[in-house]
Order: sequence, then C-alpha cells, then structure tokens
Amino acid sequence: MKTKEKVVEEIKNSPNPKVKVAITDIDGILRGKYLHKEKFLSALESGFGFCDVVFGWDMHDLSNDNLEFTGWHTGYPDAMAGIDWQTFRKVPWDNDVPFFLSDFEIDICPRHLLRKIRLQSIKAGYRPFFGQEFEWFNFKETTEELNARDFHKPDPLTPGMFGYSLLRMSVNNAFFNDLFDLMAKYEVPLEGLHTETGPGVYEAAILYGDVLESADRAVLFKAGVKEIGHRHGIMPTFMAKISENLPGCSGHLHQSLWDDKHNLFYNDKAPHKMGHLMEHYMAGILYCLPQVLPMYAPTVNSYKRLVEGAWAPTTLTWGLDNRTTALRALPVNSKGARLELRVVGSDANPYLAHAASLACGLYGIKNKLSLQKATQGNGYRDMSHGVLPRNLWEATQMMSTSKVAMELFGENFVKHFCASREFEFKQYQRSVTNWEFKRYFEII
Repeated sequence: MKTKEKVVEEIKNSPNPKVKVAITDIDGILRGKYLHKEKFLSALESGFGFCDVVFGWDMHDLSNDNLEFTGWHTGYPDAMAGIDWQTFRKVPWDNDVPFFLSDFEIDICPRHLLRKIRLQSIKAGYRPFFGQEFEWFNFKETTEELNARDFHKPDPLTPGMFGYSLLRMSVNNAFFNDLFDLMAKYEVPLEGLHTETGPGVYEAAILYGDVLESADRAVLFKAGVKEIGHRHGIMPTFMAKISENLPGCSGHLHQSLWDDKHNLFYNDKAPHKMGHLMEHYMAGILYCLPQVLPMYAPTVNSYKRLVEGAWAPTTLTWGLDNRTTALRALPVNSKGARLELRVVGSDANPYLAHAASLACGLYGIKNKLSLQKATQGNGYRDMSHGVLPRNLWEATQMMSTSKVAMELFGENFVKHFCASREFEFKQYQRSVTNWEFKRYFEII
C-alpha cells in the first residue's frame, strides 16, 4: 500500500535527481516544471511557489484583461501550490521520472474545486465513482511542420471512416500498443481502446475510480497521449469538432454513487431498476445543465459539436440506453448501474466536468428534484424540457447570472471562470475566419 513515508523514501533513494510536478490551469492544460529532488522533498512539506499567471492567461499564454484574481494590476505574484503525494507515479516514456500533481488552496483552482465537492459528497454519505472516455483525432504531423503550414490540411493518421477496425489498429500498432501499455505503467489504466468512425480517430475508456482519481487520470491521459504521439511523429488533438463533415469528439462522463458496499443508483424493485437517489441525481444534472454548460463545453469550438444528428445532445433529455439524449441511464445491474453524461466534449477540463456533474447531481438529491419522463426514440426532437445554449457567449452569460452556479461553486470561481470564457469568446469574435474570407471576399 502506498504511504507518504514510502513515497518519500523512494524519492530519496531514486537515482534520478529530479522530480516532475504539475498543476492544471482553468482550461485543463498541465503546467509544470522539474524540481531537484531535495527541493521537491522540502516542497512536499511546505508547498512551493508557482506564478499565478497560470490562472491569468489563456491557452496561448495571452494575458486576460478582465480578471480580478491576477493580472498586470497585481504584478503576477507567486501562489503557493501544495503537492498531493498520493498522485505519485513514474513517467515511463521519460526515463521513469517521478511525477506528482499539485493544486492551489484557492477557489478558482479546478482540482481544489473538485476536492471540495468530493468532500461534500462523502460527508453526505455518498462515495462518488466516475470514469471518463475520450474520442480524439490523430495526424501524421509534427508541431514544426503544421505551424509552418499555418495548420492547413493536416494529414490524418488513417484515411476514411472505419470504426472498430482491427486493420487500422494493426497498421499503427506501435503507437496503439504504446498508448495502452505505457498508460498502464503510468497508472492510467484503460478499459478499452479502439478506432472510431472518422479518419485517424481513436476512442479510449479509462477505468473508473474515485471521482478525484478519475479526473486525475483523465488529465494525465490527455497530456500523455500527446507526449506519446510526438514520439511516433503523430499529433493528437482533443478539439471537440475539427470539421463540419466529420463527427465531433466526446468526453463522456460515467458516474455512480456508492456507500461502503452498494451501488446506490440501483434498485431491483424500482421501475427501470433506478432508485430514487439516481432519479434525484439525474434531475439535478438536467436542471442545472444550462446554467453550468461552459464547464462541459468551454470553448467556441465546443458548440460546433453540440448539433443535431452528430452523436452529441442538444436537448435537456434523458433516456434508457439512448445515445441521442443528454443523459444516458444505464441501470444494468447492482454493480454496473451508472449514468453517462453525453454533453461533455473531449476539450473540457476534466476537473471542472467532474466537479460540475457531481455538484449538480448532489443538488438534485438535496432538493429532492423530480425526474421528468424518459425520452423515447429521437432525443433531438424532444424539446419539451428545453434546449442547450447555442454558443459559448450565450452559455457564459447564463452561468454568470445563475444563483445555482454561485451556490454550487462559489462567487469567486463563477466570476473568474466566466470572465475567462468571455475573454475566450472575444478572441474568436475579433478574428476573421477562412469561412468568412471565402464567402464574402468576391461577392460583397
């Protein structure tokens, strides 16, 4: 069993003089550094300084001009980051360098937010178990080559639409096997890995676990896929939608609540085998969904995926094993009963997606919200309970004024996160796209 004492002893005796530490910014991107192991052992006890600009810029390091927490007006000081010794693992594709996740004891830190909501769940008597799955595209490119071409026409790893293809897997078996095997050594175990429909698309299901461990695994998986891909001359992308003519990429989130022994979502005597707790939990997610959507769909591109007929939901619906609804209920048996939230895109910050889903489900339990009738058939046509906001701006404005979001996540987080999403949308609004250029240049 892993203990703090054993971890410290292993670092002390490691022939490797350095340790890698990382935090996750508001977009879910790992930001980190190497520390000498003596510095690390000191930081493990007292924390270490990490420039708070990681919560003050966007994914391209452009400083946000609308934040209160940090900015030019604060001078971008250090914030204290705490190292979570329980996240210790070794990076198998980086000489087995020891690796640890860290977070900040501040309201706007995504991992800290999830830890806080997890504790609320446990205090209420519910052990949250989650598991995330991802779809993503892979290209035969390098960063240098694609930047030189201004990201024009990236070359997909494989051609055509060929989901669940053993042939495509065998063609790129070195990359495919490295993903599965190295992730296992990295303590990010995969339940399954296969090709999806679309050129160069893979899908992976990460083994479920405690909600915090699940989010840690998801973050490390996304970053690890990119690092392993670069070693094979492959560039993966977790964009939600790379083309209007191709399916989007999901980050579906499976979840259930347990006591010490039992799955609390399952009731063998209830209709559909769904207990009242599962119904209240689902009702909470559906009620809160439009008010927290940016936590599941955080970019301008996210909303290109949430369109009718593209395997992503657009309505506030649930159904039994129905892939056209926002929530897919799977009360399969006493062990596997779970809920799949299908709104989440592969571009979402896993900590925020996990935190939002758990908090909203607990809100439904606390307030004993009633679950609407299940949608039968095509969920895209069932608009009786409302539809999702259509773009990032609309969704962000709804969240920024939501009393429910403030109650669940606190005013500091909601203000900071929504300001970051407004900044993201304004960067897009200022740009002139290739679509506009081709459509208007000659005609207007």
